[in-house]
Amino acid sequence: MANTITADEIREHFSQAMSAMYQQEVPQYGTLLDLVADVNLAVLENNPQLHEQLANADELARLNVERHGAIRVGTAEELATLRRMFAIMGMYPVSYYDLSQAGVPVHSTAFRPIDDAALARNPFRIFTSLLRLELIENRALRERAEAILARRKIFTPRCLALIAQYEAEGEFTSADAREFVQEALETFRWHRQATVDEETYHALHREHRLIADVVCFPGCHINHLTPRTLDIDRVQSLMPECGIEPKALIEGPPRREVPILLRQTSFKALEEPVMFAGEHRGTHSARFGEIEQRGVALTPKGRALYDRLLQAAGTGKDNLSHQQHLQEVFSEFPDSEFLLRQQGLAWFRYRLTPTGEAHRQAFRPGDDPQPLIERGWVVAQPIIYEDFFTGQRGGHFSVQSGQRNPGAQPRERQSRGV
Repeated sequence: MANTITADEIREHFSQAMSAMYQQEVPQYGTLLDLVADVNLAVLENNPQLHEQLANADELARLNVERHGAIRVGTAEELATLRRMFAIMGMYPVSYYDLSQAGVPVHSTAFRPIDDAALARNPFRIFTSLLRLELIENRALRERAEAILARRKIFTPRCLALIAQYEAEGEFTSADAREFVQEALETFRWHRQATVDEETYHALHREHRLIADVVCFPGCHINHLTPRTLDIDRVQSLMPECGIEPKALIEGPPRREVPILLRQTSFKALEEPVMFAGEHRGTHSARFGEIEQRGVALTPKGRALYDRLLQAAGTGKDNLSHQQHLQEVFSEFPDSEFLLRQQGLAWFRYRLTPTGEAHRQAFRPGDDPQPLIERGWVVAQPIIYEDFFTGQRGGHFSVQSGQRNPGAQPRERQSRGV
């Protein structure tokens, strides 16, 4: 077929359209994007070595792409259709996260690109949570929620038709792709008109406010979007100056010379006006903006050390004391690329330099790469962590979704995370 378009291009168009829509719906998120862009620019201007490292690793081009969004769905059928929708964009389910052990009645996966070329082109992914209705203890309330969800349709008829068309033909024209993106966006658009009366909303909200967020509205609206920053501490400190109220703590590891895994913060969920059935006015709080700073992915050995130190560190009352204590505890974790490689704590990608190519015949399987790096024959590039992990998702949901047991940790089964 003439004038076809790739999955990477569709994902890029979709992520841009979703960002534009969310900035219209939540203007504070647009302010956050501007702040992150300014901080990133300042970091790169003041750190030429980092600029060169990111350029050599093809990271600069994707720096300003939102890294992930988050949604919540109510039924297995909705999740199955989302799987089909995201597959058209080259996004596939990676990892399983059981958040019920953190007091949140969902289990989740992340739909994302999975090969290096696709991740380099556009790394956008959607963290997708499925409500676990069986965890609602009140049987009558559980059955009421099931009936409400059974009636709703979160996909437009045209979106479903386009998904079926793609599955039959295996490709889209540019025109088809543009229409598909616009129809898909409707699934994630915010609707102030609730599908339930005020009494039902409050009954579900008392059970858990995430349940109310999923059940009481006509679609699976975007819960948050997340840009990537090169200095999350700076963004956190500047948010109040921009009229944005940050949450108390930056989650994840402390500030380091060589960032590891994932650090996150956000602004607090907005209180938004809604209209319940029967024309009763009320408010609902669910949507916010998040920021993340990603570092090198850890090997199982590195992850075990990280988990032990994070558990030992605990949680501080304010961000300053929390970060200072983390720094002290994590002094045990090596903080140079050389030591991370030497001790097998992090993943790296090795490539030959032009000089190394000229001496390729001198290499043998199993050679220690460090002498080759020192000679300038090989370059080691940190592999960026591309997924989520239990401490992040548990803490993230506890702040924004009314977790009842903040000390609990969700269970996670996932890949290497690269």
